[in-house]
Amino acid sequence: MRPLADVRILAVEQYGAGPFGSLHLADLGAEVIKIEDPRVGGDVGRYVPPFAEGEDSLFFETFNRGKRSLSLDLSAPAGRRVFDDLVRVSDAVYSNLRGDVPAKIGITYADLAHLNPAVVCCALTGFGGSGPRQREPGYDYILQGLAGWMELTGEPDGPPTKSGLSLVDYSGGLVAALALVAGVHAARRDGVGADCDVSLFDTAIGMLTYPAVWHLNGGFTPVRTHHSAHPSLVPFQAFAAADGWIVVGCAKEKFWRALAVVVERPEWLEDSRFASFAQRREHADVLVPMLEDVFARRTVAEWLPALQAAGIPSGPIHDVPQALADPQVAARGLVVETEHPRFGTVRQLASPVRVGDPPSAYRRAPQRHEDADAVLTGLLGYDVATVAELAAAGAFGEVGA
Repeated sequence: MRPLADVRILAVEQYGAGPFGSLHLADLGAEVIKIEDPRVGGDVGRYVPPFAEGEDSLFFETFNRGKRSLSLDLSAPAGRRVFDDLVRVSDAVYSNLRGDVPAKIGITYADLAHLNPAVVCCALTGFGGSGPRQREPGYDYILQGLAGWMELTGEPDGPPTKSGLSLVDYSGGLVAALALVAGVHAARRDGVGADCDVSLFDTAIGMLTYPAVWHLNGGFTPVRTHHSAHPSLVPFQAFAAADGWIVVGCAKEKFWRALAVVVERPEWLEDSRFASFAQRREHADVLVPMLEDVFARRTVAEWLPALQAAGIPSGPIHDVPQALADPQVAARGLVVETEHPRFGTVRQLASPVRVGDPPSAYRRAPQRHEDADAVLTGLLGYDVATVAELAAAGAFGEVGA
């Protein structure tokens, strides 16, 4: 049995951040019932190009493996009836909407506690359920700028730069998943559920970590660094080799001593300017150009074996195909497969959250409303007449929607 096999989650989610969080919960065995709004064709992620056709996209497959889908119009009384019945038999309601929307559509703990006193209502929003930005939409790109990430990224003489990945979204999804699991644990212990108020803004600010603490306590102002250099440890950055790039990091004094030997500059060990972390940071303008000159003289394939044999933290700068071809990916089982009626065999990335043995098999993302029978008849026990009555009342959207 998977660790979360006894947990049922109603996911009023869309696009990337929310679905990324619940993806890991599904991989851990949770039953995630994805509520899709039939008025807008379900989750917008179904239509994200370039690999999209009809209501199927590889973007959607990426974030929704192992879930169930039910088209449900929460604005219709009949749809709300179904939702309320699902709340009665579920552990959590999980959403990623604008900060004021959970209360507007009635999916907070205060709205649902009368149906299920132990339900956990986890809302991942752009800016949280309070504050002057509560009603603002939160998108990863905007949050990377607002939270200071872009100003810290890129070359000192270049423009502020977004990360190549939607890291605020993905981090926010993981934070929300952690909050939900903690909430369910507490609800089972105490018999009382709660709200989990998680936001992308909170996540992005929280991940500023030690540079923010340095600023708050020492007046430190973080700045962009040359070739992605560490803000305090020298050397710890990207260096251009003769045919590519490598990262070399001396996070301990022993690594610096080993590096001086590997690059055949033992005299640096006697140079007082480079005798400690503090001295190397103070004289980085002298040391780094000398290291750049040295590393440029040999290829990546020449440098890395020597650096790694000496125990110096180092590695190549891969592109995405190279990263996926790294033998560690196969050794760790990080690429998994699902079967899809339109795309055939879809290769996906395994969840890095590991508890016990990994799943023996993975189920593809659901097609919209695919699990109606399993949810309505199997879980809720509705008979055929009841389902037909609900459909006629617009619970599942218009016919063909």
